Amino acid sequence: MKVDFLAIGAHPDDVELGCGGTLAKLISEGKSVAVVDLTRGELGTRGTDETRAQEAKAACEILGISHRENLGMKDGFLKNSDEYQMQIVKIIRKYRPDILFCNAIDDRHPDHAKAAKLVSDACFLAGLKKIETELNGENQEVWRPKQIFHYIQWKHITPDFVYDISNFIDKKIEACLAYKTQFYDPESTEPITPIATKDFLESLTYRAQDLGRLSGVDFAEGFTTEKLLAFKNFDGIVC
Repeated sequence: MKVDFLAIGAHPDDVELGCGGTLAKLISEGKSVAVVDLTRGELGTRGTDETRAQEAKAACEILGISHRENLGMKDGFLKNSDEYQMQIVKIIRKYRPDILFCNAIDDRHPDHAKAAKLVSDACFLAGLKKIETELNGENQEVWRPKQIFHYIQWKHITPDFVYDISNFIDKKIEACLAYKTQFYDPESTEPITPIATKDFLESLTYRAQDLGRLSGVDFAEGFTTEKLLAFKNFDGIVC
């Protein structure tokens, strides 16, 4: 079940909003990608956890993601507990990603920063031999991702690097709009939330465009890192 990239989000739609363009581009290049949602988003003002699950499935089809699962943790009450850490340890050892994407290190929704720390700590624990885990009755091998990258969400966090998604911005927006209950719809009778406004929907494009402007491409997604990045060559750098 090894994948090249694993993207984890506190809620269904976090991954699409934070790094949907990146995932679409990686998949187009033949990279293997899996997505794991920590909660079902059951406390969301709009929609239900059932509609959210249907929307997540639709978003996967748009992006080309073939592996996605939900850990069913408590929405709004994420905590860096032993129980939650071990659930994620098993996930990391199951998928054995080289690179892991997860929530922003600081954000408006408290679950996002909590998830960032929870996943980061679980990545460290997943590499410890004395922590033993099983999956389907078989012992799991230890595994620790080479890098953890935190995507940027509501708050304007200065990225450590950006990834060019110029040819995939439309695919990102399409995947986000698969969450029909969550985002702007002038005909919806659901209550208005901060992410269900026209301004927020437009921000998905203009924020990606602004990161592109600063980095010399049309559209980009930004990430922060936990450790210093090293380059083997400069072939992929935009001048």
